[in-house]
Amino acid sequence: MEVLGRIKVINQPQQVSQSFKKRELVVTTDEQYPQHIMIEFTQDRCDLLNAFQVGEPVKVSINLRGREWVNPQGETKYFNSIQGWRIEKAVAEQPAGMATPPSMPSEQFESAPKFNEEEHDDLPF
Repeated sequence: MEVLGRIKVINQPQQVSQSFKKRELVVTTDEQYPQHIMIEFTQDRCDLLNAFQVGEPVKVSINLRGREWVNPQGETKYFNSIQGWRIEKAVAEQPAGMATPPSMPSEQFESAPKFNEEEHDDLPF
């Protein structure tokens, strides 16, 4: 899956435990109702964010993760997370300076003959 948008926040890496670190990125989507999507990068993937800055348009490849946890009272809880595994600069839909495809000149096409309802055809319907 992919998330397209502009970088809103790039947090500093967090050392969660001696063997686990994560870094959070917030991407704001570009749609009628923009969404602020928090994406976690973990372990060595934290360094992928070093090459990016707030405001840049990006495409982030993600995986959805879900976990089950039973609390001390015996209640089962479920948690979801969005993990990023690749990030790249988003390609503009049409780069500046690139010409639009030429349209076909109308003289290349024959116009359809005029339709006359009074003319009968031999179709059975």
